[in-house]
Amino acid sequence: MDGNVLEQIYQENLEEDIISYLAKEKNISLEEAMKEYYASKLADQISRGENGIQYLDPKVLVRVLMKK
Repeated sequence: MDGNVLEQIYQENLEEDIISYLAKEKNISLEEAMKEYYASKLADQISRGENGIQYLDPKVLVRVLMKK
């Protein structure tokens, strides 16, 4: 596997973790959490790999997302 494939897999797993944790923390459905996440600036930053944000712990990223 090349680096791009591994990075894509890592990002997909990270997004799953963020959505699951967000749903748990806010006591909402996975569908609602998914909508909230993908509508956020955080999702865009992770997608672009802005400032290495995609390497932070998913729980930290959820806290960042919930503060906004």
